[in-house]
Parts: sequence; C-alpha cells; structure tokens
Amino acid sequence: MQKMTRLAAQDTTSRDIPQGAMRMASGLTLARTEGLELHDAPINPDWILDGAPRARALTLAQGDDRNANMAVWDCTAGRFHWYFGCDEAVYILEGSVTVTGPDGETRRLEAGDTAYFPAYSWFTWEVEDYVRKVAFCHDVVPSLARLPVRILTRLSLIAERLYTAAFGFSSRPPR
Repeated sequence: MQKMTRLAAQDTTSRDIPQGAMRMASGLTLARTEGLELHDAPINPDWILDGAPRARALTLAQGDDRNANMAVWDCTAGRFHWYFGCDEAVYILEGSVTVTGPDGETRRLEAGDTAYFPAYSWFTWEVEDYVRKVAFCHDVVPSLARLPVRILTRLSLIAERLYTAAFGFSSRPPR
C-alpha cells in the first residue's frame, strides 16, 4: 500500500496525501507524477479481452465533498473494456492507448493528448505496450440532488448584486 504523509494545512484541515505530493494551506495540492509509487488497481477479469494488463493507480487529491479526485493511473499491454462510473478527463503522460467508443469510433491517444469520457459509458482500451495518465474524475450528482445547490447559487448571486448596488463595490475578488 502507498506510504502516506499527513500534512496539516494552516486552516486546520488535514488530509492524507501521497508521499511526493504537497498540500498547501490554500488547499492547493501539488505533485510530480514521475517517481510516485502506484499501487495495484486490478482490471475486472471479466472485462479483459486480450493479454494480461496490469493496472496501477494512486489518488493524488480528493475534493472535500468526495465528488472529485485527481489520480495517476498506468497500465501494461492488453485489451479490455472499461466502464466509466464518473465523468473523467485524462491527460496522457507517457505511452499510448487506442480507445474505441460504443459507436465503434476509434481514436489513438498519445503523450500530450487529452480526452473526456462521460459517466456511465463503456470504452474498449487497447494498450500496445504501456500507458500512463493523470485522470480528473467527477462523480455525477443526480439532478434532483443538484437543485438545492443551484437555488443557493442563484440566491448568492442575487445577494451579491444587492450588496454591490448598496455599497458600490463587490464583496468578491475580481475574476
């Protein structure tokens, strides 16, 4: 299992983060992706179509609400189905992979490429030799559960406009 370092932020929040990563007092987490010790993240054997791919991963950061995270993932040669249970944006760090969507469309992703995979979708991954990616994952919240947040956001914007009208300046930092 990955050795963890506990770093406490000045705001009294503390998190377990991987060794080699650093969490700033502002909440910003920084990490170098090379040299990280990834742990086994086996692919479901029922999904493997060809070869014996070995996958490893390490979560680098996770949002306070646990709905978003950033991870490094790598995999050796093989062909397999992959189910995306969340929205996932990837940046290929090293190697390459050929992905085939449910409609049969195929794309090759190489180092430097980005891709977005929507939640609840299946793709076939074919790794010729090796691929390493950083993944930005976001759990999809059902629309009914998002409604209170949307209402509060709207009320906050209205309150901000009223504040600006009353005092002549915004309480928010400039964008």
